Amino acid sequence: MNRVSMSDFKRAIRALYGAYSVLLGCDFVTETFKGEPGWGGNVLVFELLGHPTASKCFAWEVDGEITAVLAEGPVQTAVDAVRTSTRWA
Repeated sequence: MNRVSMSDFKRAIRALYGAYSVLLGCDFVTETFKGEPGWGGNVLVFELLGHPTASKCFAWEVDGEITAVLAEGPVQTAVDAVRTSTRWA
C-alpha cells in the first residue's frame, strides 16, 4: 500500500516534468540482483498531458519518497523504469 496519496504522485510528476498526469494502471514489479531479492512493489503508470517528448510516466514510492521515470528511450515498461533507477541497474 502506498504511503502517499494519488495527488502526491501527480504533484511530484508535475514538479519534475511539468506535465499533468492521469492514472492508467498499476504494475507489480519484482526485481532481483545476482539471484537475491532486490525490490518489489507497485509501479503506477500515468499518461502525461502536455509533456513535449513522453506520453507516459512510471512512479512508485519507498518510505514515502516518490520516484518518477519518464517512458522514453530504453524505458518503455515499469520494469525498465525500476531498473534505471536502482543502483544495481
